[in-house]
Amino acid sequence: MKIKHLLIGLLLISPMGLSAQEIALQLYSLRNEMKVDPVKYHQMIAEWGISALEGGGGYGMSDAEYQKLLADNKLKIVGVGADYNRLKTDPTGIIADAKKYGAKYATCYWIPHAEGPISMEEMKAATDLFNQTGEMLAKEGITLTYHPHGYEFSNSGSGTPMDYMLKNANHFKFNMDVFWVKMGGGDPLAIMKAHPGKFPQLHLKDRKIGTPGSPDGRGDVEANVVLGTGDIDIAGLIQEAKKQGTKYLVIEDESSRSVAQIPQSVAFIKSELKK
Repeated sequence: MKIKHLLIGLLLISPMGLSAQEIALQLYSLRNEMKVDPVKYHQMIAEWGISALEGGGGYGMSDAEYQKLLADNKLKIVGVGADYNRLKTDPTGIIADAKKYGAKYATCYWIPHAEGPISMEEMKAATDLFNQTGEMLAKEGITLTYHPHGYEFSNSGSGTPMDYMLKNANHFKFNMDVFWVKMGGGDPLAIMKAHPGKFPQLHLKDRKIGTPGSPDGRGDVEANVVLGTGDIDIAGLIQEAKKQGTKYLVIEDESSRSVAQIPQSVAFIKSELKK
């Protein structure tokens, strides 16, 4: 009987018995809807079964009003933005933004660079900045993450700028947007497998079959489709996230159909987490 009880206990605390992953939503997915009725759409997010959010803008409300809206709907901001230029000039302000919500992650979504693919020199400068500021944020209990956007995959003969950053990321991690990595010519699952432990967040975003790639981090957002219906191995990424202990599986749907598609994507993630 003791062995039976022990096995039951292990099952309850293991990934098989209780998923360590949490489904989150990047609020940019509802950028147009929030302009119209932020109260309604925060309530809708909760109805979809999502409680973790990336964002923190406040939508014109005071801090107290927005905190109340979050609390009323049992929502929490788990990640805030970390603008590149602000990382250079005001990293303490980013720390304050995160602490205001109790967020443990701050993500840089874009590295300013000349139009087109990023150069190795620009990537080295960004890596140095992220290591420097990431160390500062870590002392405050906040993890700095970088969100690849597809312009990091031009091959210089000695690897890509993304290869360099992954190899030299000592004080920051990654919030990999699998759609944009695929758009740039990268293989999201292969990258994740090659660098275990570097992806506490994933932006799960599927791509319409037949969509052409893009080397400059730009493309048609209407190519965002319901998770599991496109040409990205979302199921494989979710299973790898379970193995690696990725904390947040973040849905970001930039299409005009996001309100209809997000709950379907939630259902897909939940079905994969049960496997």
